[in-house]
Amino acid sequence: MLQRRPREDETIARLVADRRLETQDIIQARDQARNWRTSIGDALIAEGAISHRDWAAASARSTGLPLADLIATPPDPALLDPDARIDYLQLGLLPWRVEGDRLIIAAQDPASAEAAAWAAEHFSGSSIAWAVTTKFDILWALQHAFDTLADYEAREALYTAAPHLSAKTTVTRSQLIAVWIGLSLLLIGLLVAPLATTVLASGFVTFFYMLSFAFRFLLTWVGAHHDVDISVTAEEVAALNPEELPVYTVLVPMYREQEVLPILVHSIRRMDYPRAKLDVKLVLETDDTETIEAAKALRAEGIFEIIRVPTSQPKTKPKACNYALRFARGEYIVVFDAEDMPEPDQLKKAVALFKRSPEHVACIQARLNYFNRRENFLTRMFTLEYSNWFDYLLPGLHVLKVPIPLGGTSNHFRTKVLRDLGAWDPYNVTEDADLGVRLTQAGYEVAVVNSTTFEEANGVLRSWINQRSRWIKGYMQTWLVHMRHPMRLYRRLGFVGFWGFQFFVGFPVLTSLVNPLLWSTTLMAVVFGADAVSRIFPPPVIYFAMFNLVVGNAMYVYLTMVAAAKRGWFQLMPWALLAPAYWVLHSVAAYKAIWQLIVAPHYWEKTQHGTSTTTQQTLAAIAGGSHGAG
Repeated sequence: MLQRRPREDETIARLVADRRLETQDIIQARDQARNWRTSIGDALIAEGAISHRDWAAASARSTGLPLADLIATPPDPALLDPDARIDYLQLGLLPWRVEGDRLIIAAQDPASAEAAAWAAEHFSGSSIAWAVTTKFDILWALQHAFDTLADYEAREALYTAAPHLSAKTTVTRSQLIAVWIGLSLLLIGLLVAPLATTVLASGFVTFFYMLSFAFRFLLTWVGAHHDVDISVTAEEVAALNPEELPVYTVLVPMYREQEVLPILVHSIRRMDYPRAKLDVKLVLETDDTETIEAAKALRAEGIFEIIRVPTSQPKTKPKACNYALRFARGEYIVVFDAEDMPEPDQLKKAVALFKRSPEHVACIQARLNYFNRRENFLTRMFTLEYSNWFDYLLPGLHVLKVPIPLGGTSNHFRTKVLRDLGAWDPYNVTEDADLGVRLTQAGYEVAVVNSTTFEEANGVLRSWINQRSRWIKGYMQTWLVHMRHPMRLYRRLGFVGFWGFQFFVGFPVLTSLVNPLLWSTTLMAVVFGADAVSRIFPPPVIYFAMFNLVVGNAMYVYLTMVAAAKRGWFQLMPWALLAPAYWVLHSVAAYKAIWQLIVAPHYWEKTQHGTSTTTQQTLAAIAGGSHGAG
């Protein structure tokens, strides 16, 4: 049976006759479709001029094909192949039902040559007929048909394929044995030769403190001299051909964050990228009815889709992202948080950098910083910390080829590589840091792009402790997972990469735990005199410890000031002098993290968003129709 091919002009004429389209919308959509190399219908839907349902209904009437409502009449499960899910999404079609001797395929565009070729290849022995449906109907039908399978894959795919790379098991038996041996030797040493053991242990910690300071200084020096600021120029962005830009998937995982949802939608609308080539997934938990209803109430353009993640354990952001990944259509994919405000050209910069990079560059990390940096002590210190982290340390890691612990947002991936690698570990509560290390182990590289995403710094003490303890717990998980086979890790990362991993992922956690002991020792020396401490620690150890305390802290303060100065935030520089007080909070969070690692390793501490006055002002500005903070 010959398929009647839809004529867009006839579809548009019907919509105009029904007074659902304005002439100006049509003119704009024609120009966009030509520039973007998309259909006029896609351009109209992307701009919100028409809904998916209205376009499909008009298209069905203009072609004489039936309209398939896949929500009211779901596809026959026997016709659906779970291995073809990506094809269904990419081509916008689903085998719907059998009528007599004909197989009816529901498609967004039944006239598509790609759809016809795929159907002829996969159903060569069948008589094929076509129906018109919408992208939303296909997504809904796939979620309902494969939600159990997709949920299982989101939770267990990495563990099933590579259990040694999953944090589902927190500590292996060999690691437990190693810990018990170490503690036993320490206890025996303290009983048999307490002074020698104390000197040896303190000397070891002091030595590694010095190496940690030196490594951070090296990273900052290398990051400062490697010119990341011109990694993608404005001329490169302008030279990109809109016709050749690929579909880009944007994942926005949220849980009970309906109050900040308008910020992200506003930011996506401001992106300098063809809207018809954006595939935006609002990734929401099924039981989060408040955010789901808030997302529906926005009545956003057709590029926005709601992905409902089935309720299961672990209930974590990486599991939600894994689930949504099964429904992604883009060649590239990025993760944003709900309150994020990425710079408008970030997607184009990522595409430009991917195109000129070798295939083994699998991920591009944008820099993160905060729009509410001057709100209180915590937001100022958070901003200073992130400025140093993303503007100096991560570029330094990239140059030295040390695994880069990714930030929790604004990670841009080649979608195929992400799928092949097993995506995120749903059992690791800093899934981003873990994924950065796994990418490096697999032979891929992470690059840093000169684009910033601004988000809300956590300025509420209790929420800050919760968030930071989750990060530290995740770093513990990441270190434990990748140190299950130390020699294998060494062979894959090399000398610099292996020790860089120790000093950037493992040792900072240890310092947060040990710092209170060192501070207490220093306080004892001040209160009771140096003689009281010298009975326990010999002079060389005390001298090294004092060097670390004075010179090391001074270096950290200086490097933090330099990071603030680089961005022109000179008013924040004096606050770097209060860094020691900030590190006290790190130690509080570290002890909470190690307790949770034992009793609740996979528990996700929810970060409270929307508390900033700047966020409230931005929301008010968006509601009022202005551009808000950027």
